[in-house]
Amino acid sequence: MSLSQSLFTIALLIALSAFFSMAEISLAASRRMRLRQLADEGDPRAERVMRMQDQPGYYFTVVQIGQNAIAILGGIVGEGAFSPHFTRIFELWFAANTAATLGFLTSFFIITSLFIVFADLIPKRLSMAESEAVALRVAAPMQWCMSLFKPIVWLYSRTTDLLFKLLSLPTQRDERITSDDILAMTEAGARAGMLAQREQQMIANVFELDSRTVSSAMTLRDRVAYFLRDDTEEVVRLRIAAEPFSTYPVCDGDIDHIIGYVDAKDLFQRALTNQPISLRDETLVHKALVVPDRLTLTEVLDQFRQVHEDFAIIINEYSLVVGVVTLNDVMSTVMGDMVDMEYEEQIVRRDASSWLIDGVTPVGDVLRALSLDSLPHDDEYDTLGGFLMVMLRRVPRRTDSVNWGGYKFEVLDVDSYRIDQVMVSRLGSEAATTDTPSAP
Repeated sequence: MSLSQSLFTIALLIALSAFFSMAEISLAASRRMRLRQLADEGDPRAERVMRMQDQPGYYFTVVQIGQNAIAILGGIVGEGAFSPHFTRIFELWFAANTAATLGFLTSFFIITSLFIVFADLIPKRLSMAESEAVALRVAAPMQWCMSLFKPIVWLYSRTTDLLFKLLSLPTQRDERITSDDILAMTEAGARAGMLAQREQQMIANVFELDSRTVSSAMTLRDRVAYFLRDDTEEVVRLRIAAEPFSTYPVCDGDIDHIIGYVDAKDLFQRALTNQPISLRDETLVHKALVVPDRLTLTEVLDQFRQVHEDFAIIINEYSLVVGVVTLNDVMSTVMGDMVDMEYEEQIVRRDASSWLIDGVTPVGDVLRALSLDSLPHDDEYDTLGGFLMVMLRRVPRRTDSVNWGGYKFEVLDVDSYRIDQVMVSRLGSEAATTDTPSAP
């Protein structure tokens, strides 16, 4: 075989090897959702690729047969084509045996380099970048190869299937898409600039509804504006003017004995039409939805949908009221800072290394603000105040502090055993090496 014929044969083998490399990577990297979309748009090749993904055994067997056979042929042809020429060149300076060895090694290096670059790296990078497009183009030729080499493919596939069965290894990939997969895609989209950061955060907040308890979004007990059943009309009017809300619990004696709730719209309607306002009127007071404080926000939304309500009373295991939650509270958790909140922000950044945080701020919001992955014993509390109580093992007092994760959490204000404000400061590298609570 002449040098020109050898070069042509090597080029053809490299092209065939590149084809099999592209076929291998494109099928593995093709996204099922994208292929389904192409199939729905009428592309029959997409259906063919998805069938190959469902049963990839024969497909990859053909790929491996082709790649290994071509690699062996490439070595044989390349050694015969280049070694004699390089040997004659090296014989000008070295002995015959040494020149033959150097000629073989040089030929081997050149052939290997050509295959690595043109039959492996370039095709595989292209297939990774345009996996679906490449998979659609190589599907028909690969199906033809599978038919052509069917007997030998059957032998190798059955042997491989037997080994997989003996070793209890999976033979099909899991196509289920989890919430982690979706979040990873949205984060990648945000980093690439295809998705706004706020939109990505809102999507993340939606998936957090199933892990955040209702207490992370509720209005705390001591901040709930409520009426007593015996309150006079004058008291009701003054309370509405002083604390305007859309819904007010109605209690019998104290907040732990809630008998229902009254809608501010009903009160306003009666006030505008000069009708008497009496909280003993059963047509004015509605039955309240009562939920336990360990429910997740997703479960609360389900409860709202079932009873067609948007307001709920939250109680603990001792049947004491711990707060109230509305549909707007849950939606505000999803929207985050995309909505203009009328109440004071729970997390205020003072400067580049310090934050002023309300003690009732949900732990998830604190982690995001501080760029932390987690806090210790995070299954024992839902708020920043709970974190400090768990770390200190007692009710915190002013100036108590906890060092954790490179931050100092210092209690600034305590109101009736409730932590009002916490100063969070970033510690220096030396101070951040110890994570300990401290007290005056």
